[in-house]
Amino acid sequence: MNWQEFTALLVLATAMSFSPGPNTALSTALAANHGLRRALPFVCAVPVGWGVLLSLCAAGLGALLLAVPLLSWAIKLVGVAYLLWLASKIVRSHQLSQADAARLNVGFWQGAALQFVNIKAWMLALAIVSGWIAGREEAALRFAVVLPVMLAYAFVSNLTYALAGSLLREWLSGPLGSGRRLVWFNRGMACVLVLTAIWMLFI
Repeated sequence: MNWQEFTALLVLATAMSFSPGPNTALSTALAANHGLRRALPFVCAVPVGWGVLLSLCAAGLGALLLAVPLLSWAIKLVGVAYLLWLASKIVRSHQLSQADAARLNVGFWQGAALQFVNIKAWMLALAIVSGWIAGREEAALRFAVVLPVMLAYAFVSNLTYALAGSLLREWLSGPLGSGRRLVWFNRGMACVLVLTAIWMLFI
């Protein structure tokens, strides 16, 4: 892989990893509601789940998905339903306390599984496999270069959003009404998930 290809990979990784989506919205919401420590299992789950997804796409699952439109639609519909369910959980979380953690409970395994119904994750995996790995000489070596880079981006981007969420905790618990800031913040995060779900249906 020459430096031009690697630079293009980094540009794609930056644009896709740091733009808002289901993962970053959940990382922010979890940290804002329950603190950075509570969000870390999800933050760590994103690169693990996405790494498995990328590996499966490189092994041929992506080609199957493209060849069977019904399978692609099934993933979309499950993903939309899951995002809407998560949005409903977020919008009903009104307290900055661990006692309310059960309401917004997205742990490691749920975070890893989310990648398989996250159409944005599929799009990125398919783009990387088709553009940088499939049909290329030394495809296995290319995969060995691409995988750790993408895992690092997935981790750092979600950690960045989680840090932002944790920094908002004090402001969200401020004097403007009893939890009104948190209510509106959670509504905003829920809207991000709903808009992402709608976007998934039309791509």
